[in-house]
Amino acid sequence: MDALLIIGRILFGALFVTSGIAHFAKLEAMTGYAQYKKLPAAKFGVIISGLLFLLGGAYVIAGFWVDLGALFLAVTLILAAFIFHNFWKETDATAKMNEQIAFNKDLSLAGASLILFALIASGTLTDFGPSVGTLSFFG
Repeated sequence: MDALLIIGRILFGALFVTSGIAHFAKLEAMTGYAQYKKLPAAKFGVIISGLLFLLGGAYVIAGFWVDLGALFLAVTLILAAFIFHNFWKETDATAKMNEQIAFNKDLSLAGASLILFALIASGTLTDFGPSVGTLSFFG
């Protein structure tokens, strides 16, 4: 089971590490999209979300402060779902379907992140190394 946890951590966290890197590598393009979606302080939002994805994914992969990393991911994903993938505002059928898929994906990944956070913060899952809960932030 330890091997499965490591593989799962790497697969789950890698998505967010690569996404975080993309936020910085394509900063101007992502800022333009954020402005199109009417996000106030768009560039700052892209930088913060990129940082939270990068740190959250890295913490999950490394097995260090996984609870904090999972919380970073959950918060960022929930905000992204409602700010960027508000399918209910779309009038074009294809755009609406694409935004609904992205919305559901973000909420599903946020749900997985919250499950991971809850299992570690409650002490149910202890095979991930040191957690913030052990420092009494969430314990």
